[in-house]
Amino acid sequence: MSAVLRAARREDAAELLRLIRELARYEKAEDQVETDAAQLASTLFDPGATAHAIVAEQDGRLVGMAIYFFNYSTWQGRNGLYLEDLFVEPEQRGAGIGKSLLARLAAIAVERDCGRFEWSVLDWNTPAIQFYESLGAQAQSEWVRYRLEGEALQALARTASQGVSE
Repeated sequence: MSAVLRAARREDAAELLRLIRELARYEKAEDQVETDAAQLASTLFDPGATAHAIVAEQDGRLVGMAIYFFNYSTWQGRNGLYLEDLFVEPEQRGAGIGKSLLARLAAIAVERDCGRFEWSVLDWNTPAIQFYESLGAQAQSEWVRYRLEGEALQALARTASQGVSE
């Protein structure tokens, strides 16, 4: 039986968390998953949520997911769609589920007049890189991604009240 794609619902939060943990395990980062089902339900489904999810369901069970949000390109003056996470259970790979999830996101990007559809991939994840390139995606190697988190984020935030007034 083939998978059915649909928008994720609040009651999917526990299953989304399971898929997120499986993805983190694959990426050798399971210890970095801090969220729980309640937080996922809130950040994905409460009014004003800025992140969204599409799931692939097969026989009443989630077998894949795509979590995304909209960003903005000042150069284009348009929104973009950013894929935060794409995951398909290993035993379901090769059946077209990943491509279907990406195609649905591409359709959303086109429907919303987005100028870009972007995501990141770990540099060692050769199967994913080959898959993305087979779809026509191009690596953006001239950009270096930066991140602030934890104490570094808190320290910078504490300086917000110093210096220039709003």
